[in-house]
Amino acid sequence: MTRQTKSRQMAQAGWVTLCFAAFPPTARADPLSLQFPAPAQITATQRQPMTSLLLPVGPFAAGQIATTAVEGPFEQTAWRISAPGLSTLQLMQPLRAQLAAAGFAPLFDCDTDVCGGFDFRYGVVLLPEPDMHVDLGDFRYLAARRDGPEGPEYVNLMVSKSADDGFVQLSRIGGVAVPAPALVDASPAPVVPKPEVAVVAAPVIAADLVAGDLVAGLGGGHSVALEDLVFASGSAVLAEGDYASLAELAVWLRANPASKVTLVGHTDASGGLAANIALSRKRAQSVRARLLAVFDLPPGQIAAEGVGYLAPRDNNATPEGKQRNRRVEVMITSTG
Repeated sequence: MTRQTKSRQMAQAGWVTLCFAAFPPTARADPLSLQFPAPAQITATQRQPMTSLLLPVGPFAAGQIATTAVEGPFEQTAWRISAPGLSTLQLMQPLRAQLAAAGFAPLFDCDTDVCGGFDFRYGVVLLPEPDMHVDLGDFRYLAARRDGPEGPEYVNLMVSKSADDGFVQLSRIGGVAVPAPALVDASPAPVVPKPEVAVVAAPVIAADLVAGDLVAGLGGGHSVALEDLVFASGSAVLAEGDYASLAELAVWLRANPASKVTLVGHTDASGGLAANIALSRKRAQSVRARLLAVFDLPPGQIAAEGVGYLAPRDNNATPEGKQRNRRVEVMITSTG
């Protein structure tokens, strides 16, 4: 049987083969192929020739996630899978088996509650929504390692789903020998005048969407910052007042009763992590309480969490950047 014939038969059976191939300048001898049990398309990729990261290898417990430091060439790809009837376990099982067949030994394998829920998800390096969607109530994670002639190689898988689609992200780091850069003379280089550069407006990112864009942002799978909220300095209590962003969010929630959202509090980088996570969570809880009290929304439709300073959107070295980092965002966590 030719490879082309086999591929056609697999496609007719509903399986899709995707090759997570290496990219220059670091070449792997073996591309890692994955087979999915339904039609799939790549939604995003990123790669770095050399980096380091903390790979989660244990659950979120006692305020932290067990990790191991890894380094090397880094590749990351996310797929959207047309699989409305498949569970996250049905998506994960064949992928887990394929990694084992490729020589990867599991380091940590968990589902939502065993992983540590919301706190664990924010400890994993993920491509942004909507390219990689994670339902905070239904996801699975796998980290694995194999040893080769060029050193250890690590992968991790995150699997989740929406009402209609499955989502898979594969990250791969290490396993390729990277030569050290050539050393050069440290003598001062001649000063070269910098060319004039035209100043252009910064692109709008998901977290920069303001209240007027809330419907479009949530509809596009983005998180949206509720920019008009006011908290006293160092306080977790939402100041009294009418907030247009909350009124608009309440209208959206009533129009989408099957959807659930999470309010996520953020802080600047002043102070310790534990204290900032606690403060950001309390601020999100304060916003949730106001929504429930003023707009009489179902409590089960709104959750509240906090990530402290772990997800900045601006530079914490400036007062303006710190101000922008202190915020509460809303994100869809379930669509039914």
